[in-house]
Amino acid sequence: MPSPSDTTSPTNAPHNPWRFCTAPMMEWSDAHCRFFWRLITKEARLYTEMVTTPALIHGNRARFLAFNKEEHPIALQLGGSNPQELAECAKMAEDAGFDEVNLNCGCPSDRVQENKIGACLMAEPELVGDCIQAMKNAVDIPVTVKHRIGIDDQDSVEHLQHFVRTLSTAGCEVFIVHARKAWLKGLSPKENREIPPLQYEAVYALKTLYPQHTFVLNGGLNTLEQCQQQLGPLDGVMVGREMYHNPYSFAHVDALLFNGTAPASREDILAEFMTYCWQQHKKGVRLHHMSRHILGIYTAQHGGRLFRRFLSDNASPKDATPAVLQEALDEMIALQAKREAYLQASKAKT
Repeated sequence: MPSPSDTTSPTNAPHNPWRFCTAPMMEWSDAHCRFFWRLITKEARLYTEMVTTPALIHGNRARFLAFNKEEHPIALQLGGSNPQELAECAKMAEDAGFDEVNLNCGCPSDRVQENKIGACLMAEPELVGDCIQAMKNAVDIPVTVKHRIGIDDQDSVEHLQHFVRTLSTAGCEVFIVHARKAWLKGLSPKENREIPPLQYEAVYALKTLYPQHTFVLNGGLNTLEQCQQQLGPLDGVMVGREMYHNPYSFAHVDALLFNGTAPASREDILAEFMTYCWQQHKKGVRLHHMSRHILGIYTAQHGGRLFRRFLSDNASPKDATPAVLQEALDEMIALQAKREAYLQASKAKT
């Protein structure tokens, strides 16, 4: 497997493949959402929702492994703690064409803990090391981990460094670190994303200890400017909810962090997404399952609230077609035209 520094972008401009990543988010980062994000950035590394090993082994494998060819580079995030099952699922991911398989050691939800998945695995670094080694023995694509900086009372610098050292010995080279600890009892997943304080210094220290490895920072990154600042001390950044709620705020990521490519306009992005929606609609996909991911494209723009409301009201019926997207855009443009006419009239009076 090539080291991160040996890898080049599709434009042949050298950069770390994990320089800018979109986060795995349950019920959000599905294939439709990722296709939409790919229209905004050609370079970002995209991550799936977490898929558990039992779901892949015993469930609808084709559905869980499906993605659009435009999504590359794309990583499948796995949830599990059985080395043999994880190795089997990693091989499925490689055979399906994924560019990476990522092990979830950061999710704090009660349901995940009950199945010995997610952040609770930080209490068992040796087991996680066995999982990483089994997956690496099964595939040639990168095997990475996403984890916290600690859990409950196991939040010392020594514990975090032992966790990373154990995984490094097992062959892990890429660590995506949510720079907060997780409370497994007493806080909801939402609270665990907000209440424990961010500790970026803990991630900086890991990079200093293991300069040969790739460290990607996750947590609290809400602007492209914040991301740029972290690319000095660290190798990459991962953005989640802000990318979902205000996606166009990251439209300049390729221009600023990669190859200088100017961003497409919101309208051009929507035009391409409409084409995609018509293709999926013909396959029986309901419009709402796709349109819900683009509600934030006009965040902070005049008419953005009308755009969101129109889509929310009209894309949900089972018989709704992608024509609703154009209607929503037309309604917003009409509102913007009225505002512009009013401003021009007011200006003329003065």
